[in-house]
Amino acid sequence: MAQPILLRVSNFKAYVWDVDDINILRSHHHICGILTGTLPHLSSQNIFLGLPLQLMPEEAVLLVENEIAVLVDDPSAHYAPSPSTLKLWKEARLNDARQQIALTEEKGSIEASNPDRAMSENAKRKRKEREERRAREKTNAAPRVPVEDSPSPHRTSENPSQAAIGEPLDSTIVMPSGSYTVNIPASSSKLEWYAPHSDVSLTIAREAGIWLYPSTLQERARCGVFRDLWEKGYYMGGGIKFGGEYLVYPGDPLRYHSHFVASVIEAPDAALRPMEIVAHGRLGTGTKKAHLLCEWNDETQVVSYLSVEWAGFG
Repeated sequence: MAQPILLRVSNFKAYVWDVDDINILRSHHHICGILTGTLPHLSSQNIFLGLPLQLMPEEAVLLVENEIAVLVDDPSAHYAPSPSTLKLWKEARLNDARQQIALTEEKGSIEASNPDRAMSENAKRKRKEREERRAREKTNAAPRVPVEDSPSPHRTSENPSQAAIGEPLDSTIVMPSGSYTVNIPASSSKLEWYAPHSDVSLTIAREAGIWLYPSTLQERARCGVFRDLWEKGYYMGGGIKFGGEYLVYPGDPLRYHSHFVASVIEAPDAALRPMEIVAHGRLGTGTKKAHLLCEWNDETQVVSYLSVEWAGFG
């Protein structure tokens, strides 16, 4: 049996940080979610987003009830690392930065040795600035010998323990100067100080105080409608832009347009004004969709559907 997917909960919102888990959710379980993270060095940050994937509460409830995923209290899963562990982590970051700088310098030397490569004036100016900056850094990094005839007998080390050990302390680890990328792992699973405790059921998660959804009739209705459409093979996305709870797709939203805008009616006796029906019908038709009224019966756990489309007469 495959390991359940970890849904990391923070502020009562469920996130997926692993790319492979996102692929499994989308391709095997028809769960899309919404990417909410930013991508480094990419413009249009409000259009193209990255990890983590935030799930709708209905998606998280469905996955937990079907034992596809488990909830994890993410803030409490991070513990304070020991000094030795933290030192190893800093040394790994230092080595990674040095490798990046070395590769950049190697690439620069290769480009400099190729006289046939045409360079713009802007590129030449930037290269000259880089060379001057490196020369200044080497000059500043050179050890300075004090100009004194004899050492002072009263001079002592500012840090006796460092002088005794002969090695720099952990606090003296300084990242090298130069251009490099700081790689931050998207998932905390590989960190030694990350020990998640998973809640296998919604009841346990609710008792632990990390998850409360669904707690009202409206939320139960949304979960019931979402599950029923999901079991029929549809993909769902947020429908707030089209006046409903969900956009209902016949397949992956990357390949298909949505066919329905779904609105949830929490009970058979819930009030529904005629103007709402007209508005839903005209808005759905204006966006080339049918509006789907989804009525939830909390006693029978059954969903009834009614589609509305605007039709011209005369």
